[in-house]
Amino acid sequence: MWPLFVGLSAAVLAADQLTKAWLTSFLAPGQSVDVVGDLIKLVHGRNAGGLFGFFQGQALPFALVSLVVVGLIVAYHARSGRSLYLSTTLGLLLGGALGNLTDRLRLNYVVDFVDAGIGAMRWYTFNVADAAISIAILLLLAASLRPSLARRAGEEAHG
Repeated sequence: MWPLFVGLSAAVLAADQLTKAWLTSFLAPGQSVDVVGDLIKLVHGRNAGGLFGFFQGQALPFALVSLVVVGLIVAYHARSGRSLYLSTTLGLLLGGALGNLTDRLRLNYVVDFVDAGIGAMRWYTFNVADAAISIAILLLLAASLRPSLARRAGEEAHG
């Protein structure tokens, strides 16, 4: 399952970095453009903190934590065996972690650009890496509630 894990991680990383480069090529920091009325906007945001913009100005500590997380994801994948579910989930998680880590190391902040909501009720601004991480977390939660989802290939289902 290593080719899937590495390939999916690389695809998420590439999509994340390409979309950020595309967005920053035509929007200055703070500028936005409506995509679907007020529901979905593209905005050039710079997050120098962590998840949901908490801990602003702490990009370097988050980069160091991200390096540890990347190592843990790879180690966990190595121990997870031949599970298509876990390889997919961990590939999404690794790609997302690498996408935001790349920004933190290169720019000292993370470029966020998708702004969704209604009027003043907005979700946090996010990017492709954040979306991949969020999907991976939901998949891990589903696997914790239903362990049979993450069984290794060849294992018999018990219960």
